[in-house]
Amino acid sequence: MSEASANLVYVCDQWEIDLGRRELRSSGIPVPLGGRAFEVVTVLVQSASEFVTKDDLMDRVWPGATVGEGTIHVHISAVRKAFGLDRGLLKTASGRGYRLLGSWTPQQRDATAAPVYSSPTRTSKSPPVNNFPPLISRLVGRAAAAQFVRDLASAYRVVTLTGPGGIGKTSLAIKTVRYLLSDFEEGGWLVELASLSDPGLVASTVAATLGLKLTGEITAESVARAIGGRHLVLVLDNCEHVIDAAANLAETFTRLCPRTTIVATSREVLRIDGEAVYRVPPLDVPAVGQAAPDTIMQYSAVELFVARTKALSAGFSPQAEDLASIATICRRLDGIPLAIEFAAARAAVLGVQLVVAGLRDRFALLTAGRRTALPRHQTLRATLDWSHELLPETERRLLRRLSVFPAGFTIDAAAAVMTDTGFDASAVLDGIANLVAKSWVALDKSGGAARWTLLETIRAYALEKLVEHAEAEIAAKHHALYFRDLFAHRARGARSSLSDEDLARHVREIDNVRAALDWSFSPVGDQAIGVDLTAAYAPVWRHLSQISECGERCERALLSLEPHVTANMPLRMELQINLASAIFIAMGPPEQAKALLTEALETADALNDLNTQAGALSMLISIYFSRGEYGRAQIAAERIEQIAHRIGDPIHLRFAYQQMAASLLTRGRSREAQQYLERVLRFSAASGDRRDAIYYNSNDEAADRATLAAALWMQGFTDQALNEARLSLEGLQRTDHPLLLCRTLYGISRTSTMTGDFATADREIARLIEVAKGSNAHLWETAARFLKGKLLVERGEFAQGLLVLRDAFETSDRTGWHISYEECKGALALGLAGTGRLDEALLAVDDAMAADRKGADGRGWYAPELLRIKGEVLLQQAADQSTLAAEDCFNLAAQMAREQGALFWELRVALSIARLRVSQGRHHEARAPLASVYDRFTEGFVNADLQAARTLLERLPP
Repeated sequence: MSEASANLVYVCDQWEIDLGRRELRSSGIPVPLGGRAFEVVTVLVQSASEFVTKDDLMDRVWPGATVGEGTIHVHISAVRKAFGLDRGLLKTASGRGYRLLGSWTPQQRDATAAPVYSSPTRTSKSPPVNNFPPLISRLVGRAAAAQFVRDLASAYRVVTLTGPGGIGKTSLAIKTVRYLLSDFEEGGWLVELASLSDPGLVASTVAATLGLKLTGEITAESVARAIGGRHLVLVLDNCEHVIDAAANLAETFTRLCPRTTIVATSREVLRIDGEAVYRVPPLDVPAVGQAAPDTIMQYSAVELFVARTKALSAGFSPQAEDLASIATICRRLDGIPLAIEFAAARAAVLGVQLVVAGLRDRFALLTAGRRTALPRHQTLRATLDWSHELLPETERRLLRRLSVFPAGFTIDAAAAVMTDTGFDASAVLDGIANLVAKSWVALDKSGGAARWTLLETIRAYALEKLVEHAEAEIAAKHHALYFRDLFAHRARGARSSLSDEDLARHVREIDNVRAALDWSFSPVGDQAIGVDLTAAYAPVWRHLSQISECGERCERALLSLEPHVTANMPLRMELQINLASAIFIAMGPPEQAKALLTEALETADALNDLNTQAGALSMLISIYFSRGEYGRAQIAAERIEQIAHRIGDPIHLRFAYQQMAASLLTRGRSREAQQYLERVLRFSAASGDRRDAIYYNSNDEAADRATLAAALWMQGFTDQALNEARLSLEGLQRTDHPLLLCRTLYGISRTSTMTGDFATADREIARLIEVAKGSNAHLWETAARFLKGKLLVERGEFAQGLLVLRDAFETSDRTGWHISYEECKGALALGLAGTGRLDEALLAVDDAMAADRKGADGRGWYAPELLRIKGEVLLQQAADQSTLAAEDCFNLAAQMAREQGALFWELRVALSIARLRVSQGRHHEARAPLASVYDRFTEGFVNADLQAARTLLERLPP
């Protein structure tokens, strides 16, 4: 913008358009307007009420970019919104373009008012949530670039900042997005991809950064669906080495996350639809021969050099002769900020003239013979080579070894990779301190413990040096051994629990662990180290719900173990249990999971390893329940109870009580189940206990109360059941793990449907589906769909209920996992009967009863209700023979319900019998059986079944 234009203010009535201050004002009060939207206003007001075509507007506001009509419409709408009641000032004419109506008079702005080129100040009192590093120094020379990127981010869903290493892509992205944070309700997040060696981990890294607890295979789509409509901005940093995965993720987010904006940094553009590309330019450098001191200081590259040198040497004050040399340095470094910062660090120690001499020699070496041989990565390499040669050999060696850490390091870790060099911990610490002072190593301030990291470019450079010195293999081995010993040593501590603090430290090392495992299982690696480390780290993957990676890593480790070597048995058992858990939650092959656990249990029995026995049995119980094998589940729970008493472990005992309660409940022994659950709730499990031997955290009070509610309801204690269900709902606030949340939501939804609280059931089923989908927990998603179908049938929405149930049964039959099979088959039978398909209904209920006979010897908790449902279906056939068969079903159901102590089933059967006798005109015979059951109730009289019984009794003769 020219100086003359910058002093112009266009005025129309109470409106002012101040070009210099980039403000739209109404009656002197600034009206908030985005930077790109303001440029639209500027173009229109300078067109003197003439129409501006769409193409002309794009060329002048978005020069060099391809802009769709949707983008223009967004900015036009923003301008109209800013004009408020005067929105009609912006006129749109189809086929002609846009114009600004009104009489706009240009006036000279007060010369004493300094122009402001930034957007209005944020009004938020507290900064939006974000994980951006703190601002340590001012970003020099990037005001115009930051403004342009902000404009792009206001118009595009995906913006890619591209350019060579060291150009400042990350700094510019963070500066830009930090300024835009107030526009995003749920803040902004920096996702660092530099440490990833596997493109398949991009999605899980994003999920981990956002704190998403996903299970199963973590993909771009699963992460996108978990984010959904959240209003946030992501900075995907350093995408070039995982470019295809990053592009796929960004494209998926644009499709599934309508309120998410992505700013990516990469040496290569993503090349996806809707992407805006900004090539980050070098800082401005003085041209050759431009030596006037006052002119040189106006260039941003020189400004950066001087600012950084002063920060390192407070007494630095460049003289005229220094400025000419500084201009030469900045030119030779192509205005690349990182290279300039390295040069400034050396100038603070050696002086400007020595820096000039050093750079001159290096650049001559790199470009000799070819005028065109100056790609920017070579320029940066020259800076690094020169700085590297200034280091003493001891620091060079340390730097090389530190490059093996992709995710930072502690002093102990650094000392470990220097084991063969004669360095002790004190020497390593001194060396790190020197490298920090010389800008090779950075202190990581994101955590409490002392930790350091290497910038991406520096680490890549140091890795090359590591290879050149034939140290790569020995460094990688020391690295893998260190993390093997760190985690395997803790894992061997008698299955000691992990505190939240322990887990945080373990999680922080995940990229180092991945690197160690990749080397261990490489052709030059040591598979024994990898097997140990995989088994030791598996609980962390499970805690993070990274089930897919856990399964893949465990399976790879198992393939490396000789199956019949005695020394390998403990590791083999751990790997088998963890692999089986991954198969279970992902609904993989059930027979494979059972085979793994059966072998692990047999080995644990042979070794008399009680902890591993309990671990294998705990997973087997989950598999038995999910396949309807309730008798086997109870036997396994009884074994865990015996083991827990033998080793005196309250965590195992609590889990055993939970599983005994669930087993007894499914087998129709609700009173005994209640007693076990009351014991469980009396436990005082330590807060933060993360026992890796148990698949589910046993300290899950909300799920326990949901199960207790079902046991109480079956016995006829409806009010108590509803109270436990209420407490379970309250307890959900303390459940943060997605798998635990799914389990609890399932119990609440199931109980709410039983008790007739359809509103709660509908709400919590929807929540369960959302959590399960977001976590890739296929097992729980299928369970939720079964519950949804049953709820629809209970509401009388038979056709819709049948669709949902059949879809869930298709998944169940295809995968081999049968979840609440008898209960849901009963719901299917009711749905079929409700639509008049009585023969199919009878087949469905017979199928359910056959499953009950197989899993619970025909005496399962739902068996009385299945018999009652069959009787009701038979009655609808309206044949004498069917009526007799129905009465037999009712009588057998009543007898079984009494034996189980299931008073509520007795009530439902008594209602069916009473209604049958009334329909037969046998009114006097209908009252006594129903009254005898009704009179045994002491609470819950507002329940629909009890109200129906009371209404019927009032109509029957005494």
